[in-house]
Amino acid sequence: MSSPLTSRRAARGVLFPLMMVAAACGQAVGSPASTSAPPAMRNAPVAAPVIPSVTVPTPGSLAPLVESVKGAVVNVEVQAREPMAAQGRLRLPPGWAEQFGLPDRPQGGEQGPVQQGLGSGFLIDAKGLVLTNNHVVENAERVRVKLDDGRAFEAQVLGRDPLTDVAVLQLEHAPDNLPHVALGDSDAMRVGDFVLAIGNPFGLTSSVSSGIVSARARDIHAGPYDEFLQTDAAINPGNSGGPLFNLQGEVIGMNTAIVRQATGIGFAVPSNLIHSLLPRLEKDGAVRRGWLGLAAQDLTPDLARALGLKVDKGAIVADLNANGPGARAGLKDDDVITQVEGTAIESAGGLTRAVGLLRPDSKVAVHVLREGKPLELAVTLGTRPAQKGESEVPSRDEEGAPAKGRLGMRLADDPQGQGVRVVQVEPGSPADRAELPPGTLLRQVGDQKVATSQEAAAALRAAKPGSMLLLRIQPPGSDVTLLRALPVPS
Repeated sequence: MSSPLTSRRAARGVLFPLMMVAAACGQAVGSPASTSAPPAMRNAPVAAPVIPSVTVPTPGSLAPLVESVKGAVVNVEVQAREPMAAQGRLRLPPGWAEQFGLPDRPQGGEQGPVQQGLGSGFLIDAKGLVLTNNHVVENAERVRVKLDDGRAFEAQVLGRDPLTDVAVLQLEHAPDNLPHVALGDSDAMRVGDFVLAIGNPFGLTSSVSSGIVSARARDIHAGPYDEFLQTDAAINPGNSGGPLFNLQGEVIGMNTAIVRQATGIGFAVPSNLIHSLLPRLEKDGAVRRGWLGLAAQDLTPDLARALGLKVDKGAIVADLNANGPGARAGLKDDDVITQVEGTAIESAGGLTRAVGLLRPDSKVAVHVLREGKPLELAVTLGTRPAQKGESEVPSRDEEGAPAKGRLGMRLADDPQGQGVRVVQVEPGSPADRAELPPGTLLRQVGDQKVATSQEAAAALRAAKPGSMLLLRIQPPGSDVTLLRALPVPS
């Protein structure tokens, strides 16, 4: 069974056949009906008021808009290494494989050869900060960004968020006067507003297409934070990560996904969501999300009636984690959450999105209805743990850099409180040579027992260059404690 939806990915190592198709293009504009009567009828009685038709204004040529923004749209070239089983097929966002009964992306196994990938992106400042899709640069070993004027720069991946498919790059050795565009207000876009897409579909650089906003806040089941803009502007493989502009030249979305075997149905990550994530991606390299520790569902009219409530919108608490943030703050089963930190909650999905945009450890006001009576609770949010099929969010060391560096591994606190886990290992790195696969629990570094990723990172940084560091570990899926020798580069 195949999914009707597919992410906007360029299949690495696959040649796409290109078919040129002639298509009619135009704007359907109705002529206004005349409200003037012929001379002979001017004094005749009118049986009913005449409702004038609405004249839809049409934009002139889009060429000036294209010329003003296309210099900021870039081509993202990626060299990435993936497990052998993943080669040559389009990959699905987290959660789609399970939902549609498809084989999920491999999580490990033999590493295949380097794959070539192409995508799009756009500059958002003069010093070389680029936005693109996470799936464009995921597993990248090398990223090269080519500008519209032919200049090319190596790029570093500053941060990635797989759950919203957003990534931030920084061009290396770039001048500080690069063309760039601004993020606009996606919430201001209405269904029917004109939009413009620019990208590199099938490697055809700087291709332009136009259309309208077809729908807002689409949930396509790609992840828990879906709130896509839908557009009929043509987007294809290679457009991934490219901008969707309004007629003022502001980016109101990032083109991300299409519907397979359909025409004119594409989806873009809203600019307001990107804007809220950007500071954390730049600073931390990842997004740590707030967590209430509960399961919720939509409050329906039937459920409201069964609970004796006079409202029919909100998120009803169906189950609580026994020691989660919500339970500790006094939330109970059957509470109906109507507001979180000033944001109205109308559904379970709205609750997930609202809490996910808040930082862990922050204290927030949660408004609930309990047995029909309003109640406000102060909840200190936890950190959302990784769900099935997701990677752990890497921890940061005291200086704000990932705890991988010279040793080639990322660490994170285990969400079940079991200690420190190795969540990513670079092929060929000292951690790889020391046989520390992802999922390994670190129990001791040198002569220091470690319980948190911060303790482990500090102990690793303190190791003498050129030494051999003894580790006490627990392999993934095992209760046995083993020793490993980690070579510390000089």
